[in-house]
Amino acid sequence: MFDWIIRLIDAVGPLGIFFLMLLETVFPPIPSEVIMPLAGMRAAEGQFGLAAVIVAGTLGAMVGNIFWYIAARAIGMGRFRMLIKRHGRWLTLDWVDVRRVQKLFGRFGSWLVFLGRMLPTIRTVISIPAGLVHMSFVKFMIWSTVGTAGWSALLAIAGYILGQNFERVDEVAGPISTVIIVGIVIAYVWRQATWNQRSKRHAAADQARG
Repeated sequence: MFDWIIRLIDAVGPLGIFFLMLLETVFPPIPSEVIMPLAGMRAAEGQFGLAAVIVAGTLGAMVGNIFWYIAARAIGMGRFRMLIKRHGRWLTLDWVDVRRVQKLFGRFGSWLVFLGRMLPTIRTVISIPAGLVHMSFVKFMIWSTVGTAGWSALLAIAGYILGQNFERVDEVAGPISTVIIVGIVIAYVWRQATWNQRSKRHAAADQARG
């Protein structure tokens, strides 16, 4: 994974970082935990400034965040409910899960967006519930930008500090990337394996509420 990321950053500099972070919002297994430290290491070698790395990474991620927010808002809850009804199992979501997310966003929407920007995979999908519940676009932008910029800066600075030990990239970033991908797969498989049990429990809870 690392070679082509490094080649792209070397070839087009901050523009490559922008593209990679935009891509991360579409394909989470290319994690920012790899992209931004590598970019920070390149900055430490003097190829470009650390500030340019942080700004490019933040802007790239934010373009993707805005895209998913607008797409989810355009779809709306009605269409999304039909999608859940037809394909909920493969998304590992049912309508009870969606309602829980709605309630959480009603109370803690700003914090969920802010903190979600710092968690693997969550930072991509958090834009979707924000758009579905019609979270204020201004709030979405403020908290998304703060969270994204903070996380991007933290990773880039960590890479900058490790810049004198570039040969250790595989040792540091490799296990992180592997753990993230394996964790995503395990979580998905577990939710699939327990789908029937959870669906029955949720259906019973719906009947009890009348």
